[in-house]
Amino acid sequence: MFPAVLIVIAGCATYRDQPLSPEKTAAAFDSRSLTNEYLRAFLETNHVQVPAPHGPWNLKQLTLAAFYYQPALAETREQFAAMQAAEITAGEHPNPSVGFTPTYDTTTTPPWILGVTWDIPIETAGKRGKRIAEAKQLSEAARWKLVSAAWQVRSQVRTALLNLYIARETESLLNRQASAQSNVVRLLEGQLAAGALSGYEVTQARVMLQTTQLALSDARGQRLQARAQLANALGLPLHALADVKFSFAGLNQFPRKLTRPEVRREAILNRADVRGALAEYAASQSALQLEIAKQYPDVHLNPGYELDQTDNKWSLGLTVDLPILNQNQGPIAEAEAKRRQAAAHFLNVQSTAIGEIDSALAGYSAALQKSATATALLDSLRERLKSIEAQAQAGEIAPLAVANAEVEFAIGAQSRLDALIKAQQVLGQLEDAVQSPLTMSPAMLHAGETSSAKISK
Repeated sequence: MFPAVLIVIAGCATYRDQPLSPEKTAAAFDSRSLTNEYLRAFLETNHVQVPAPHGPWNLKQLTLAAFYYQPALAETREQFAAMQAAEITAGEHPNPSVGFTPTYDTTTTPPWILGVTWDIPIETAGKRGKRIAEAKQLSEAARWKLVSAAWQVRSQVRTALLNLYIARETESLLNRQASAQSNVVRLLEGQLAAGALSGYEVTQARVMLQTTQLALSDARGQRLQARAQLANALGLPLHALADVKFSFAGLNQFPRKLTRPEVRREAILNRADVRGALAEYAASQSALQLEIAKQYPDVHLNPGYELDQTDNKWSLGLTVDLPILNQNQGPIAEAEAKRRQAAAHFLNVQSTAIGEIDSALAGYSAALQKSATATALLDSLRERLKSIEAQAQAGEIAPLAVANAEVEFAIGAQSRLDALIKAQQVLGQLEDAVQSPLTMSPAMLHAGETSSAKISK
């Protein structure tokens, strides 16, 4: 028996200390970059083209980088791993136990009576199967939480990249507007010097120019903030993006497939948080079944052996809990209440999803109409500017009219950009609401679930 015990002990897991050092983790975070060879291998593994050494990073590539680095996603991934480990715990059989009861008898020889007893527990009423079912369903719920976390990471990356695009385009348009307004001020100052107009008109033009210059300063600050926001969404230090170029391809496109009725229906039934809430309800069902099964007591077999002086004595015992004082009614009532709570939570999650989808669809439709109107207005202003420029070249109108038309065109371009931005923001909300593979492939979601980043290298 003792060799068997030694073999069992030798197979046990041993504790390994893994202390956390804030200094080392901060240094490891500071060393992260988009040039990491393990990151590039991760992109290749997931069939995403690795950007050239000095090439731009697009939304898909940045999303995979965030899956690799983002600490929030790593934390959710480990929570999922813990729930998977709980499945092992749920499936374990209770261990038997052995007891030694040596007795010393002073009235007879030899004086020692050696006794050995065993306790062999036997679970009844299918408790182990119900416990395994509950653990599997909780693990499934944790997996859907991981999928939802991956969607959130993708959304944060898209929002940050869109904000960077907005700041860049706004800065470019305001530069053009400021240049046109500077030309207006210069021409008006010339007319003022010639006594052709009052100083009030010049002052007005200067105020408009200064207002634009202030907005330009804000846009430059927003560009820097958007870069920092993108670094945070990726799980990288800001300096890691210092020399990185970005591709904004697709941020001026508006897919129509997301508005199809079947996409909405699939989202209502299969959104990650909806599926997760459904798995939690299934787990509450299994938990209730387990508590009901616990009304039936487990059985303990207690065989024993005793060497009484020179006599060999064998015994067979049986132990059963007597459900006299309680029949597990309290835990059963708690499990029933938790099942009702899980059902109410599912209905709340699903109704919230429906509301988010319908709201985003309505906003998306309105934003597309506004974007189309702003585009048409800009086209009209462009044609007007061309006409005025042609008249100026023919000497029919003064250069000031051209300068004013350029200002109006720059303002119209800013209005169109604002409309496009609004439409893209609502599109992001719609994508988040439907969580559709049309905007993010299942393979990328799988990458978010299974990434095991070697971020310290």
